[in-house]
Parts: sequence; structure tokens; C-alpha cells
Amino acid sequence: MIDKGVTTFMVLATSLVMLMTPGLAFFYGGLGNKKNILNIMMQSFVSLGLTTVLWFSFGYSLCFSGTLANGTDFFGIIGNLDKAFLHGITPKTIMPGKAFPEYIFFAYQMMFAIITPALITGAFINRVTFKAYVFFLIFWQIFVYYPFVHMIWGGGILQQWGVLDFAGGIVVHATAGFAALVATIYVGKRKGGEHQPNNIPLVAIGTTLLWFGWYGFNAGSELDIDDITVAAFINTDVSASFAAVTWLLIEWNSGKKKPTFIGLMTGAVAGLATITPAAGYVTVGSAAIIGTMSGFVCYRAVEFKNSMKWDDALDVWGVHGVGGVFGTILLGLFATKMINPGTPDGLFYGGGFGLLFKELAALLVAIIWASSFTWGMLHAIDRFVEVKVTDAIQKSGLDFHIHGETARVI
Repeated sequence: MIDKGVTTFMVLATSLVMLMTPGLAFFYGGLGNKKNILNIMMQSFVSLGLTTVLWFSFGYSLCFSGTLANGTDFFGIIGNLDKAFLHGITPKTIMPGKAFPEYIFFAYQMMFAIITPALITGAFINRVTFKAYVFFLIFWQIFVYYPFVHMIWGGGILQQWGVLDFAGGIVVHATAGFAALVATIYVGKRKGGEHQPNNIPLVAIGTTLLWFGWYGFNAGSELDIDDITVAAFINTDVSASFAAVTWLLIEWNSGKKKPTFIGLMTGAVAGLATITPAAGYVTVGSAAIIGTMSGFVCYRAVEFKNSMKWDDALDVWGVHGVGGVFGTILLGLFATKMINPGTPDGLFYGGGFGLLFKELAALLVAIIWASSFTWGMLHAIDRFVEVKVTDAIQKSGLDFHIHGETARVI
């Protein structure tokens, strides 16, 4: 039976998550060099189209067809092709165990698939050919994103084992963040040194869209309207706010001695990424602690990245990778049945080390697989498509040389 209220909410949540990809494009576009604005933005926007094609064709089926319990998937790692091209699904098909059409779940999860590989692009801005990125986008989704969706959300081996990830700390942020770090090391440093943001108001627009869309990202992941939905919603905002203020205060009292707008916005995104795996499992007080700690930890991660001279241009690893990992660990500490009765208590609520151990093990698997596959895939792509742009193109800008267009920045 379709519930019109829940169905409407899920349509809204899907729309909010879709809005995050253009938001990411604006965020990255404003942070990048003015000669490469269109290139970095197009890397996000092309995922809207290409990922939809993949998701409709076989991606959704590989993620959400078959389960380990029924023996109908591939060893609990990836699903089957029963739902390829939405076979057997019509607008009237109800999502099993829910009160809305399966079409909406298909679309909602597709928005996650769209933004996840796009997150990685901020790390190697200015340095990768568009053709190589298209191949990267396709293969990374198939061999990294799809398996982890199935293993954790689609009835696979990690879900059966009891691993929790409310909205993507492992599935989205940890995998994308560490893939970004590996990609950064593979393509090397930017020629001509680092660049200052070209348009901070554009970054502000992007941050606004990301923050706004994240309510659908986290609250929508309950796939219902109940007290857990409300908890996830408020926890998202509280964590982002506490992280933004924490980052601002650290920066203000550091060597810069100035409160920067970029720092405030980066801190907010760090808080959003960190609360994601725990949003529907923790109290609002815990969310405030998580946000505060994420502002500090992610700030120090970026400083560490700088000391190592890794040219992760837009701090994808420090914000999303470390944020996703740290949030997943904190889930193992702060999860409580008071908020989500279906959740085992974390360590700080008397649940022992069981949940924390499972979260750490899943993180280790995700980091190792995402990192190693990304490195190997870039090497493989480089054999038939040049991954890195030439030094001359990098210095003069990718927008005109690759796309034949330039952004007009006033």
C-alpha cells in the first residue's frame, strides 16, 4: 500500500540529493583555477548523465538484486542482473517492506551513485584528461562503488555481519576519499604550484546546495518518516554547524590569525561528511561532539596532507576520506538504541567492542580495496588513454584545450 506522505517525502529527498551534485560542481569550480572552472564542473555534471545510464542498465541490479542470505548474489559481494533495465519493476511496484514505489528507491540510490565518484575529482583538478576521467568514472563505480553498496546496504556480506552505515560514511566518503588520495599521488603535483580559489562566492553557493541537499542525503536514508528521520535531520545540521565553528576558531588562532570564509565552509562540509554514517544512530548531543571533533580532526588531516606535500587540490582526502572514516569509528562509540532500536549500542553506551570492531574491519576492507583498485585502474587506463594532461596544457588551462570553451568570470 502506497503512503502518499512517505512517497512525497522520498521524492523530495531524492531531489535534494540530486541537487548536491551541481552543488559540488559549484563548490569545486569556485575553489579551482579560473582556467579550469568548466573542466572541474563538467566532471561533476557528466556523472549526472553517464551514471544514470549505468544505473538503469545494470548498476541498480548489481547493488540491490540478490542477497547472501538467499544465496542469490555472488558470495555476498555483488548482486545479480535480475533487475537490469528495471526488469520486472513498474511504477506500481512497491518497494519491499516500504510504503512507496520501488522506482523512487531506484532514483534515490542513483543520486548517491552519481555524486560519489564526482567527489574524487576535486583531488586531481587541473591534471587529468577528460577522456581518462570518463573511463575512471565508469570502472570505479562498477568495481568499487557497486560492491560496497551491495555488501553494506543490499543484503551482502558486511550487512549480514552487522556492519552499519546509515548514509554512506564507508560506502561514499571513505571509498571516494582514499581513492582521491591515491589518484592524487598517481597524477603528481600541479605545474606552477598551488592556486588560490578563483571565486569564493561560487564556493558559498556550492556549500549552500551541499548543506541543503545533505538533509535529503541523511534524513532520507531512513526511507520512512519517523523519529529516526527527525534525528538524522537535526544531527546533520548540528554536526555541520559545530564543525564549521570549530574549524573557524582553530584557523583564527593558528598561523593565519584570520577567520576565513573558505575555512568556515570547509569545516561545515567536514561535519556533514563525518556525521553521515552515524546520523540515524546517535543523539543530538553526540552529534555536537562528533561535529566538534570532526572540525579538529579534519583540519589536522589537511595540515598533515600539506606536510606530506600531497597535492590533493581540494582536500578530498582530508575532508571526505578522513571525515567518513572518523565518523564511522565514532558510530561504533556513540550508537544507541535510544535513538534507533534496531541498532546495537556502541562502546560508550555499554555495547562493548563488538560494533566498533565490525566498523573498523569494514573500513579496513574499504580503504584497501578502493585504494588498490584505483591505483591499478589508473595504470590500466594509462595504457590506452593518456591520463595526465601535458605540462603545457596544464599551465594554459584545460577549459579551452579540452572543451573548446572558457568560463567568463567577472
